[in-house]
This record gives sequence, structure tokens and C-alpha cells, in this order.
Amino acid sequence: MPEVVMPSGNPNCDKLCTPMPAEKPMLETIFTLQEFEALAESHMSAMAYAYVAGGAGDELTMRANSEDWKAIRLAPQILVDVSDISLRTQLFGRPMEVPVLLAPTAFHRLCHAEGELATVVGANEAGASFVLSSFSTVSLEEVAAAARQPLWFQLYVQTDRGLTEEMVRRAEAAGYAALCITVDTPVLGARNRESRVQFALPADFKLPNLKLGPVSHRPVRSAIYSELLNASLTWKDIEWLCAMTKIPVLLKGVLNPDDAARALTSGASGLIVSNHGARNLDTVPSTAEALPYVLERVEGRLPVLVDGGIRRGTDILKALALGAKAVLIGRPYLYGLACSGASGVARVIEILKTELMMAMALTGRTAIDQIDRTVLWKAT
Repeated sequence: MPEVVMPSGNPNCDKLCTPMPAEKPMLETIFTLQEFEALAESHMSAMAYAYVAGGAGDELTMRANSEDWKAIRLAPQILVDVSDISLRTQLFGRPMEVPVLLAPTAFHRLCHAEGELATVVGANEAGASFVLSSFSTVSLEEVAAAARQPLWFQLYVQTDRGLTEEMVRRAEAAGYAALCITVDTPVLGARNRESRVQFALPADFKLPNLKLGPVSHRPVRSAIYSELLNASLTWKDIEWLCAMTKIPVLLKGVLNPDDAARALTSGASGLIVSNHGARNLDTVPSTAEALPYVLERVEGRLPVLVDGGIRRGTDILKALALGAKAVLIGRPYLYGLACSGASGVARVIEILKTELMMAMALTGRTAIDQIDRTVLWKAT
């Protein structure tokens, strides 16, 4: 692995890295994910909020991610017995309490002192699966020891294959049920909000999955490359990874239908339609727009999941109706984590579960496998 360049530090770090004290909100008075977002800024440092809330460029795709789900219309159905609704489903032969996973996001200690340990406790409480990031501030083994729901591990493939294989073997040994390989980030996008606050991790942060100290994911000076990202990653590396592990491998970051078609012969077990939370390349399609094209090309040969802009239970219903097997959420649970730790994470998931059950009842569905395109208004 090439030598890691340590961040030079930020002279304003005390101001930017330390969250302002704020009273914890009463969770029973929060009813939407948008409310958590509005509250979170007062519970986060300026640097942390810029990192979590920001997108790439003019943030056009970030806005489209949520707006395009809103634009899809649902078809109500009346006089159906919906007195018993189940959100249970399964992926790769494993049961799931709800078709919602916590997407891999880095550096949870920016949001809460307990970091990913608080996140996994909240996931346990709400019955959701958690996808742990390679860039977590708590080791994958510690998180696995605290988990009561299936865990997946997100992998940033390193240029050092030995280090990459070591992380995979650690995840397997700890009982992780799947690997998510991020395939859309050879370099970072133009994250202007991060640049304005001179983003750098606090000196006491470590990345135990990579066995590194407080390194930065940011490019060095005006370069575009980061020492933590592998700009040489190709399909050959994906084939190597899929052959090397016995647990399912999902490719996270597929938007282009041509890439989805290529993935069918790579050994991958599933795809995640994602634009990296609109944090990389601005003006790419929203995930709501891209999902049908990817599904059309895959033709059911691989399970497809989707993330990006999911803020309501109706958004989940629409994604499942289009053909996704499950959705992932990122920013919303980080805002919950910042506001109230594990309880905030659990509350975010519970809001989505309640809204999804409401939407299912009002469209005449009582089980996840009953959701199809006829849920959509004037579906073709």
C-alpha cells in the first residue's frame, strides 16, 4: 500500500470539529426524517455537518434523488383486508425484519461519541440490518459482537491486495453475511462544502478496519487522488474478490445499465443502484430514474437494491414496486445518530416502518411479496 499522507490539520479545528451543545430532542415529538435533518445541525460540528449534508458540485443530483421519488404516483386500492401487515422479507436466503438497510457511511464518531456502536444498537432495536463501512471508527469485530441483526461489510478495495483480503477474511470470521464493494469512487467528486471547512479528521480518530490512524480521504493538495481510494480498480479485481470469498458480493454504485449487464458475468451476487448519495459526480441521474433501466437490463438474474433520497415510507413502496428487493438509507440515520445516539437511529427506522405499513395498507398490500408495479398509478 502506498504511503499515506497525513492531514496537515485545520487551524480552526476546535471551532469546526466540536459540536455545539444542544438539548436532546424528545423523540416521540419527531414524526418525519426531515425533522431529524433540521434538528441535527445544532447537534453536530460545522465540519461534521458539512461532511454529512453536502453533495457534489451544485448538488443538482442530490436534490433530484429525493424529488424524483416524490414525483412517482401511487395507485390506492380499496376494500382489501389489510388487518395484518408484515414487512418481513429475505435476501440471499436470510430473513430480514424490514426491507431497509443502513447504508455504509464513514466516520460515525463525527456524529456521536460512541460511533458505529451506537448505530448498531439502534439498528438492533428497530430490527434493521447495518452495512458497516471500511472507514468506520469502530472495528468490524466490535460491531459484530454488538449486532443482533444481520450485518454486511462495505469494502473499499485497496491497492494492496493483501490488506483487502485480510479485511474480507476478518469480515467472514466475524459473521458478516455479505460484502458490498463500492465501485463508483475511483476519486471523490467536487465536494465544495467539505473543502470550505477544510475537512480533516480529529487527531484521535482511527480507522481500525484499515489499521490506520487519523488519515484523510481527501485528495492531497490540488490532486484528485486519495490514498484511501483505489483509482486502478477494474472488473478483474471484482472477479478476484467474488472468487475469493464464499459470502455474497454486491456491487454498490451501479447506475449505467451497461455496467449492470457487465456485472452479470463478474461473479457478483447483487447490485445496488446508487450515485453515492450524489456525493461524487453531479448531474448524473437520480437513483429513482436509473433503477428501472438497470432492472430492465438485469432481467431478474440478480437482486437489485437501491439507495439515494429515500425519506418516506412511500419512497420505499415505490422502490419495491419498481422491482428493488430492498432500500438503503444514509444521511437520515446519521442525523438521528447525531440527535440522540442509538435511540435516534432506531426512531428514524421506526418512522419509515410505520409509514411503509400505512402506504401498504392504503394500496391494498399486506406483505412485501405482494408489491409490484400495479402499486404505481397507470403502471405499464
